[in-house]
Amino acid sequence: MHPEHQQRVAELDAFLSTAPTDTVEAIAQRFALSALDVLRRLPQVTLCDGGAFDRVWQTLTGWGDVTTLINNPDLILEFHGPLPGGAHRHGFFNLRGEGGLSGHIRAQRCRHIALVERPFMGMETASVWFINPEGQAMLKVFVGRDAQRRLRAEPLAAFRALAQTLPSEGARA
Repeated sequence: MHPEHQQRVAELDAFLSTAPTDTVEAIAQRFALSALDVLRRLPQVTLCDGGAFDRVWQTLTGWGDVTTLINNPDLILEFHGPLPGGAHRHGFFNLRGEGGLSGHIRAQRCRHIALVERPFMGMETASVWFINPEGQAMLKVFVGRDAQRRLRAEPLAAFRALAQTLPSEGARA
C-alpha cells in the first residue's frame, strides 16, 4: 500500500471511530478513497467476491419491496418495489421487470458484493452493495421498511442469513 494511501486509511480509521452518519460515498470523498476502502473499515460488513452476483441477485428477488439506489456525483436515484429477476445476454444482466424496475447491468464488472448494516439518518439500515472494479457502488439494494419505518423482519432475517452463507473476503485489507 502506498504511504499516502496508508495515511488516508489511518485518518479514516480515526474518523470512523467517531461513528459518523455520513453516506459511505461522502466519507470516501472526504478521504480521497473509494467506497470499497471505507466499507472494508466498517463493522458489520460482509464482503464477498462479485462472482456471487447471480446467487445474491436471485436471493434479493424474494425479499418483496426493497429500495434500489444508485448514488453517483450527479444523482441519487431510488426505486421502491420488488426486485425483478434477470438473465445474462449480450454482455448484460437484463432485468425482467414487468411494469416496475427494468434495465441492464454489466454484471461482469461486479468485483465485490458487500452486505452492510449501519445506522443512517437515525435509522438502522441493511443494504447489499454491488461494487465495480473502481471500488464504487454500481447499485445498492436496501431491505424494505414496514408502516412504522422499521426494517421488515423477514427480509432482514434473510439478509443476515445471506451474510452468514456467503464466502467472506474479510472486511479489512
